[in-house]
Amino acid sequence: MMKDKLALAINEQIQAEFQSAYLYLAMSAWCAQANLPGCAHWLRLQWQEETMHATKLFDFVHSRGGAAHLKALDEPKSTYTSLVSVFESVREHEIYITSRINALYELAVNEKDYPLQIILQWYINEQVEEEATVMEIIERLKMVGGDGPSIYLFDRELATRTLQSTTSGQG
Repeated sequence: MMKDKLALAINEQIQAEFQSAYLYLAMSAWCAQANLPGCAHWLRLQWQEETMHATKLFDFVHSRGGAAHLKALDEPKSTYTSLVSVFESVREHEIYITSRINALYELAVNEKDYPLQIILQWYINEQVEEEATVMEIIERLKMVGGDGPSIYLFDRELATRTLQSTTSGQG
């Protein structure tokens, strides 16, 4: 049986993951409007991935005898000044999510909840990957600057992203 304190903290993380998804969907809409379909595609897959992250925690709470309580989402920012600003916002948000996951892991350690520690190790690894990926995108965007043909090619490259399953393996 899961302690109420942990169930509450996980529910807050579920909300944060769905908020992330909502943010990335709004960013995808901005990119689509800016005629950057590859970037819109990349961010839409990010939306799907974040939804899977939330659902994974949702299922975990229920598997441990807890209850998921969905909370309201805030309206996400929907305008940006540039493609770099979009991905810098992604980076800032992923750093925020990393801090939340780390705090949740610390709580799991303090409460000696070993199953939660195990599933959160997957999230910790995922956050390392998320931050590294978005940093690479930002650096490449800075490299191409405002060069239209380079942005076009970059956008085409992001269009090749495929969704990775978050349900395989442990957690």
